[in-house]
Amino acid sequence: MIAILANIVVGLVALIHVYILVLEMFLWDKPAGLRAFGQTPAAAAASKVLAANQGLYNGFLAAGLFWGLSLGPAGHDVKVFFLLCVLAAGLYGAATASRKILFVQALPAAIGLALLLIR
Repeated sequence: MIAILANIVVGLVALIHVYILVLEMFLWDKPAGLRAFGQTPAAAAASKVLAANQGLYNGFLAAGLFWGLSLGPAGHDVKVFFLLCVLAAGLYGAATASRKILFVQALPAAIGLALLLIR
């Protein structure tokens, strides 16, 4: 049962990162992106290329988590590795950019890691 719950959380973390990819790569300077990141249109225009690059990295995190899920039980270490990456990025982002990242990115990753490690 814990393994199923862990995989559900890993899947949710992956989906969060797909959503972040879409926000950063495609909606950064649109109303949804401006609201999500508290940007002004001018600031978003000036940082659009950087945000797209950042979004791509979030896509890689999502891809790694989906890969780990696709491997079934053999994907345990892959899921742990990518959740550690998400956790590190979330902690760094919370310390340097926005405390909200702690709850949106780091906390779900930490929950997923805990569930994977207590299985």
